[in-house]
Amino acid sequence: MAKLGRFACIFTPMVLTLVSLGLLIAVSLGGTNKSNDTLNKLYFFRANTSDIQVNATNVDIPEIATELLKLNTSTTGNNTTAIYDFYHVSLWNYCAGDFNSNNTASKENTNDHVTFCSKHTNEFWFNPVDVWGLNQTQADQLFGKQLNDGLKVYRAVAKWMFIAYVVAIIATIVEVLVGFFALFSRWGSLATTIVSSISSIFILAFALTATILYATLTGTFNTALKKYNIHASVGHNILVLLWLAVLFSWAAGLFWLFSSCCCSGRSNRIKGYGDNGGRKGMKAERTPYTYERVESPFLGQSGHAGPAPAYHQNVPMDNMGPKATAYEPYRHGET
Repeated sequence: MAKLGRFACIFTPMVLTLVSLGLLIAVSLGGTNKSNDTLNKLYFFRANTSDIQVNATNVDIPEIATELLKLNTSTTGNNTTAIYDFYHVSLWNYCAGDFNSNNTASKENTNDHVTFCSKHTNEFWFNPVDVWGLNQTQADQLFGKQLNDGLKVYRAVAKWMFIAYVVAIIATIVEVLVGFFALFSRWGSLATTIVSSISSIFILAFALTATILYATLTGTFNTALKKYNIHASVGHNILVLLWLAVLFSWAAGLFWLFSSCCCSGRSNRIKGYGDNGGRKGMKAERTPYTYERVESPFLGQSGHAGPAPAYHQNVPMDNMGPKATAYEPYRHGET
């Protein structure tokens, strides 16, 4: 029964840890399969370029205007340098496509048709200059100082965010493996609690970084590219999964901590208790200066009064009288 109770105590944090691990894996699956509509909805950042407007009035550099017009009128699909209707930025890469609708007046409410996904890259960051093929142009004048500075910060922070994710998912996997040892002792629970703390901290750091980073990038995009009719937004689905992973991870850590101080799993017999709940083979330590009843020789072992012991029975009385002889202590009889 003690082992069963220990198992029940470990089962809850183990399930919470596995759920957190599953959510982290789901976050990394965004942008991995362009044919999967569910995975295509898992993105951190979205740029809607379906209504992009490029002309001589809003672009002061003719070279950039010509290049953007060329890309905007090119055929999407196999052309990776064309300007698509939208761009989704995930953890490893970005995906792009067009709106699957004939109603151009309501493109925001149409279904996304992903037609291209870039290769997976560690420490990925979305660079519109490379994506739109503006490397050989004066793109810094197109985007302005605010967006260029924001992209530099975005690149540095995206690197840290990726490192935080890798550490978080590795620590969570280690937490699951070490958690099996918690079934046998509270020392195993303590070790799992330490690993869980590391995992929870990095999951929280990853979630905070991703939320703040892409919220800031969205605001910068909307401000700097508003005159080109380019709109940006944050992906809510992936953030919901990410913060649920944070919640389950911290809840698991609390239960691991509880299992390290409680739910020892030791049975009463191991502790020295008998089957009837009494101590077996161990005596309770008595406090000093306490009264303890002493057994009376007249009452016996049962503590009840019994017949008085007979002393000097059948003793001859003639030896009790006075004698004429002197007292001799070693004399036992008359000669």
